[in-house]
Amino acid sequence: MTNCSPPAIFPRPFLKWAGGKGRLIQQYSSHFPKYFDTYYEPFLGGGAIFFYLAPPRAVLTDINPELVNVYHCIRDDVNRMIDLLSIHQRQHCREYYYQVRSAPGKTDLERAARLIYLNKTCFNGLYRENSRGEFNVPMGKYTNPRVCDPELLRAASFALKTADLTVNSFDAILELAKTSRDFVYFDPPYYPISSTSSFTAYSRHAFSQLDQIRLRDVFVELANRGVKVMLSNSDCSFIRGLYSDFNIHPIIAARAINCNAAKRGKINEVLVTSY
Repeated sequence: MTNCSPPAIFPRPFLKWAGGKGRLIQQYSSHFPKYFDTYYEPFLGGGAIFFYLAPPRAVLTDINPELVNVYHCIRDDVNRMIDLLSIHQRQHCREYYYQVRSAPGKTDLERAARLIYLNKTCFNGLYRENSRGEFNVPMGKYTNPRVCDPELLRAASFALKTADLTVNSFDAILELAKTSRDFVYFDPPYYPISSTSSFTAYSRHAFSQLDQIRLRDVFVELANRGVKVMLSNSDCSFIRGLYSDFNIHPIIAARAINCNAAKRGKINEVLVTSY
């Protein structure tokens, strides 16, 4: 069942996501292109930029099939998703969390509701898989986590109704975005700038230095076609060197994931644009 009713609130991310851009929109807003027809986001994550721009046409992809399944279910069957999440919310406790974590759902809807439930109740909303593709984050210390937010989910469902959702690696964008009417935003796992910031994978697929170079090559190819391209990443000499031929804008962000709350301070990032 597709949700066709106009949303009661503006859409915004319904998942917590490492590196989510919700708090950076104000710094980003002046750098978005004024005109484009189709929006592409190859590292979907929490989708903050997509929800903010609310483009009339979007192609959203991610290499994580469980994440893409969540978006499919929210778009296509939001009311049943709300029902399942309400059940999770009512039963939430430590024993229930680990029971759900150890038992992947049998249907697409069950798997999607499980991921959202774990995302809302695990440590810092961190999505992490082991080498076998199993979610392995411990439960967070939340007094009363809001697992189900019906208005937010319905707003997201409405925003997603004109979006294409697929599982794919970032380089598949070369088969899709080809003209100046296309806008591509890359938000990859950031290049680590210290030994304590080496988290580069939200699934079993790590994102290496060679992947960063491959991504730069894709960025260059798209830019040469006239595609409007934007990318966010760490502010360091390696990333600045990769994109030295493009416009580099400094961004001030807050570090959200650290076991020591005192170390969740401000950090520098960059926003790279081809236009």
